[in-house]
Amino acid sequence: MKLRTKYILFVVILHLLALVLSYFIFRENKVLFIASEIFILLSIWIAWSLYRQLLQPLRTLMEGVDVIKEKDFTVKFPLTGRYEMDELIKVFNQMMEQLKTERVRQEQQHFFLEKLIHTSPTGIIILNYDDEVQQINPKAMQLLGIEHTAQALSHPIFQQVLQLRSGESRTISLTGIATYKLQKSHFIDRGFPRHFVMIEELTVEILAAEKKVYEKVIRMMAHEVNNTIGPVNSIIQSTLKVHPLWTAPEHQVLRDALEVAIDRNQNLNVFMRNFAELVKLPEPDKKRIDLHQLLLAVTRLMQMKAAERDTQLVLALKPGTFMIMADEQQLEQALINIVKNSIESIANTGTITLSTREQQLIISDTGKGIAPADAEHIFSPFYSTKRDGQGIGLTLVREILMNHGWEFSLRTIGERDTQFQIRF
Repeated sequence: MKLRTKYILFVVILHLLALVLSYFIFRENKVLFIASEIFILLSIWIAWSLYRQLLQPLRTLMEGVDVIKEKDFTVKFPLTGRYEMDELIKVFNQMMEQLKTERVRQEQQHFFLEKLIHTSPTGIIILNYDDEVQQINPKAMQLLGIEHTAQALSHPIFQQVLQLRSGESRTISLTGIATYKLQKSHFIDRGFPRHFVMIEELTVEILAAEKKVYEKVIRMMAHEVNNTIGPVNSIIQSTLKVHPLWTAPEHQVLRDALEVAIDRNQNLNVFMRNFAELVKLPEPDKKRIDLHQLLLAVTRLMQMKAAERDTQLVLALKPGTFMIMADEQQLEQALINIVKNSIESIANTGTITLSTREQQLIISDTGKGIAPADAEHIFSPFYSTKRDGQGIGLTLVREILMNHGWEFSLRTIGERDTQFQIRF
């Protein structure tokens, strides 16, 4: 039962009782009976006035509660002239003003935060309470190479994100080229922690620092090797020209050893020259060329080497020409290195397919593939999985393709299916 109903019922019962009592007590005395009736009527009027004064604050409170429920903080009640009521209205209006100010401030902060996240040069992924992607900014979508939020769940980087704890950071390289720094943290939302992840690409900085280091190492090595090989070969050749020393048959073994030493020094010189080419790689002189014609030339050039391993070179080119802007000599050298690596990955009998699609070249082979432990390092200088490898072939390829501004990747897709993809 409502308070209003209880009050009315109480007043009605009380005054009915008073009327009955006044009738039985004062019915013989008309003056007192009339006076008692007037007093009862006056009491009813006072009770009604009190009812209205007490009911109005309650109604105002209920209206205020409804307004708060609807989150309409612009409503304010006018003063009534009654002290108690006005004090209640002043408190309510002050509270509504504070709520309105706080909501405006929060909306401004939320808008600023949304704008900041959207335009941030750092990739940001915001997770919900179940560690599922709730929001992802454009930079993160660009770094992950996705178009929809749902695609992030299956991305390898997101699998790394799930392994991180709040406050941890990790640097990862998925393809051996692109390097990312992941940092996970959390914030409190409605009393519960929610995680967010910042993704920063470090590829350019790492490659620049790496190049600076290996260029310095190669120059130092080339300088020391050339300074040593030149004088040593000169001494050996001068010794070989002294014919009286070699007239005796027993000295023939020594002569042969010196000639082997000269050949070995020449090989060492070629070895260092290969490294020097990596350092001295010029900026590409781009011209309009037909990629299909270049692929035909590379295939003819590498046909003999492929035949040594019983490997077929297959061209699967899209119809017509494939015109691109490139330095033909540098691109040819890069393609030769890629095909050479594919041939060497095939132990015995296989196929290497060179195919073109819309703005894309794919060189796939049926070799042994890339071990997971090697995937992060395949483009690193001096790193090689071959016993006699120098570790500069794919580094040279990387430098040429990056100088052209093309995207590329080398991955083992499945068993006997490794693909080198170049996107122009």
